[in-house]
Parts: sequence; C-alpha cells; structure tokens
Amino acid sequence: MNPKTPQKFQQLWPTLKRLLTYGLPYRKPLTIAALLLWLAAAAEVCGPVIISYFIDTMVAKNTMPMEKVIGLGVVFLLLQILAATLRYNQALLFNSAAVGVVQTIRSDVMDAALKQPISVFDTQPVGQLISKVTNDTEVIKDLYVTVVATVLRSAALVSAMLIAMFSLNWRMALIAITIFPVVAVLMTIYQRISTPIIRQVRSLLADINNGFNEAISGMSVLQQFRQQARFGQRLSATNLAHYHMRIKTLRLESLLLRPLLSLISALILSGLLVLFGFSPQGSIGVGVLYAFINYLSRLNEPLIELTSQQSMMQQAVVAGERIFELMDGVQQEYGADTRPLSSGKIDICDVSFSYNRSKPVLQDINLSIPSRSFVALVGHTGSGKSTLANLLMGYYPLSRGEIYLDDRPLNSLSHETLRSGIAMVQQDPVVLADTVYANVALGRDISDQRVTEALRISQLDTLVNLMPKGMESILGEQGNNLSVGQKQLLALARVLVQTPEILILDEATANIDSGTEQAIHRALSAIRHKTTLVVIAHRLSTIVDADQIVVLNRGQIVERGTHQQLLAAKGRYYQMHQLQLAATELEYQS
Repeated sequence: MNPKTPQKFQQLWPTLKRLLTYGLPYRKPLTIAALLLWLAAAAEVCGPVIISYFIDTMVAKNTMPMEKVIGLGVVFLLLQILAATLRYNQALLFNSAAVGVVQTIRSDVMDAALKQPISVFDTQPVGQLISKVTNDTEVIKDLYVTVVATVLRSAALVSAMLIAMFSLNWRMALIAITIFPVVAVLMTIYQRISTPIIRQVRSLLADINNGFNEAISGMSVLQQFRQQARFGQRLSATNLAHYHMRIKTLRLESLLLRPLLSLISALILSGLLVLFGFSPQGSIGVGVLYAFINYLSRLNEPLIELTSQQSMMQQAVVAGERIFELMDGVQQEYGADTRPLSSGKIDICDVSFSYNRSKPVLQDINLSIPSRSFVALVGHTGSGKSTLANLLMGYYPLSRGEIYLDDRPLNSLSHETLRSGIAMVQQDPVVLADTVYANVALGRDISDQRVTEALRISQLDTLVNLMPKGMESILGEQGNNLSVGQKQLLALARVLVQTPEILILDEATANIDSGTEQAIHRALSAIRHKTTLVVIAHRLSTIVDADQIVVLNRGQIVERGTHQQLLAAKGRYYQMHQLQLAATELEYQS
C-alpha cells in the first residue's frame, strides 16, 4: 500500500465537508426530506411489530377476532403506503436540491476556469478541463442524490429498528448489534484501499475525454496523415487501463461489501436462533423471533448500502479534489487602476521574458510607441514577436522590466481597463456557432447600427447582406462556412465595434489572399488615426506605411526605422524584403 495513503485518507474529510457546504442554501428542502425519511423509517419498522403482535397474541393462542385481524391488516397496509409516499416525496426533494448544487458547482468551476492565467491553458489539455466541468460535477450530484440520501435513510431505519429490537428483547438486541463494529472495520479498510484506485479511475476518465477531444478537433489532420489507427490504439490503451481500474474497484466491493456482510449477518442469525433455543419456554415468543429475523434481514441491507456508498462517496471526494484544485489555483492577476486608457501610448522598458525560466524568449527589450502611431514588429519564426504581443495584452507576468500604458504600469491596470483599452486580432480567430451579430458583439450591449458600421469598415458588409438573414444568419461550427480571410475580417469587426486605444494584429494577414489583405488595409486606414496600431507582420508589403518598423531576432531588437530607412541600411530587414520579392516573382512566373 502506498505509504501516503493514510495521509490522503485524513484529507478526505475537508474535501467532503466543502462539498457538503454547497447544500447549505438548500437547508429547508433537505431538512424536510430528512424528516420524511425518519417518518418513513418509523412507518416501515412498525410493520414487523404488528406482525409480531399478531403471531404472539392471536396465532399462538389460536384466537383471531375478525375485527382485530382486519384492523391490524388495514393498519399494516396503511403503514406501507405511508412509507412509500414519504420516500417518494423525499426523493423529489433530494434530487431537486442535488440539481441546484451541481448547477452552482458547475458555475463556480467554469468561473474559475475563465479566470485561470493563460499559461495554464498552454500546458493543461482541454479534455481535462471539460472532464472537471462535466463528469466530475455529475459524480458530485450523485453524492447528494444517492450518498447523502442513503446515509440519512439508513441511519433513520437502523435507529428505528434498534429502538424496536431493544423494546422487544434486549438480550437478542445485544447479539444483533455486534454487526456494527465489524461493519466499521470493513468500511475503514475499504476506504483506505479504494481511495488511490478511484483517483486513478477519475484521472483515466479525464484522459479518455481529452483523447476524444483531440481526435475530434484534429480529425482532418488524422485523416490526412492516416493516423486513425495510432490514435485508436492510444485511446484503446487508455480505455483498457480505465477498465482494469474499474475491475479492481468491483473486486474490492465484491470481497469487502455484500458477500462478507451477508456472511456476518448469517452468523448473527445463528446466534439469535441459539439464544431462542436455549431460552426458557415462553420467555421469547415466536413473534419476537420473527420480528428479529425480519429486522436482521432489513438491518443487513442498510448496512450494506452504507458500505457500498463508500465507493460513490470516494469518487465524489476525488472529483471534488480535482474541482477544488482548479478553483483554488492561481488566477489571472490584475491591478486596481480603473481609469480607462486615454492615449494608447506604450513604453517597454528593459523587458525580458521566458516561458520556462531556462530559455529566454525576449531579452532587454526597450521600445517607445507614441500615441496613435503605427508600429510593425517583424522577424523570423521564434524571434519573439507574438510573445511581445501577449505581454502587451497582460497574458503573462514579466520576468524582468516593465511595460507602461499611458505612463501607468501595465500590472496596475484593472481587468476592465486592460480589456477595453487594448485588443488583439489573432492569426487563427475563434468563431462561435452563432449569429453574425453575436460573433461581433460577443455579449456586449452594442446596437445593430454600430455592428453594421464595424462590418462596413472591416469590408464584410457585402458578404453579410448576401446571407439569408443578414446579421441574424447562423455561422457554422468554428466558422466553417467562412473563408480564412473572412474569419480575419470578422475578428477585426469585433474590435472595431468598440475601437480600443491600442489595437494589435498578430500575423492577421499571414494566410489570406491579396483581396482580403487589401480589405484589411482599407479597414486599418479608416481607423489608423483613432488608435495605436501594433502590427506583427509576415508579409512586409503590409507595413510599408508604418511609422516605425522593429526587427526582432532571437528575442532582441536588432533594427528599427521606417521602411525606406531599413532598406537603405541593407541589414536583416533588407534581406527579408529581398527574399519576399524573389518569392513573389517566382510565384508570379509560375
């Protein structure tokens, strides 16, 4: 056994307690449900008492007045109906509370996921997050629907039966209760052994979800490179590992739960029969013996249920640990300065940055960008252009140095100030499976007129007008009914609908045709003097009008100046420009 298992066992209660606190807003329905459980248990336990009375006072004495027999039968039937009705209502109350709890937890988990630093999404698979939001919260629902309800129902039933047994015959009751310490030992053993196994089950299930997510998202690549078999084998291996872990839990339940408890109950029943056989004649009635046999069989079931719920409770606790790990993780930090940006001035002072602290991506970057100017960042792949853009967006903390926006440190700005004052159009924009309007507005309170104007500036108005429902037309999943260039223009419209003080284009013209490139040029010309433009360019033809071109190489600024100045210097920028001219000429000749 893992030496850390006892320590992990001690950590179960804080997680379980935290999960149960989500039920506090539903105290009233849960309290009523618990009361109904106790009433149902009392009604259910009274049944054997009535039958015991019937056997000892009527059958044994061979006197059965019709009125009493009918009365006892009616009372017995009414008690069973009452117990069933009470259980039905308590089940409704528990389930409604459980659904409310799961909704709250899912909202909290999703809120925590949205507040995670961008660096978390660089390393954590999407399937893991999806599993936490869906599968793990569903397991927690079972904690309320099944585990809590079963524990309360079993506790109520066991308590009522103990009261009935001691009132009938205390000696036989003492023999019957010897089952409790045995069950406590079995539950402790089961919990310690099963906890690490169930953790592996939940982790493997998350891996399965992640594998499916990767396969579905990258289906075109899988088919293109004929990787279906390899991905299938990998998913099969993960599924097989999950299967073996589940078999381990089933074997453990089969050994420690029902069969063993049934054996113990049989031994206790033998003890009751021995006591009945050696007791003086008439001291223990046949009806009392029947009642004890009935109670023992019923006592066995709730104890088995309590022990079997260990597995579900363990899964809920492990799921809770995974969820709370996300909720308690480091969140994206922002400052407290809520003043909006007013000029879009940028100052980058001695900035250095690395993702893994071993290999620097940017080194000693110093750059001043005046308000309402047009600055271009160029360089070969891996030179640090996109990283610098991400730092301007506040996605990552700086390793060294400082970035100032409007002469204020970037890390001092609030979330609202940063996101409303600076925006980015990325190379591969996300398109929602929603209307054109929803994709441009993105939940913001924006009028149709402003959306229409943004579509006009971004050169998309003609396309949208040709759609069946205009701005209310539904775009396909990930915008599959739009071209790459149209997606870029749509992403541009999103930021132009509320023009920010600083606009960053990260390789926005890298994979588009010349017509779309011209459309983006016209859109940028329309807003050039309304915002500070920072353009990361692959095609140098798109930045010839820039006020300043900054050339990066291996994380350092190696050249800066206007297009003409850099060409005249005949340095790295000149070489890049000549290579692109040659490539364009070859493409034209072909």
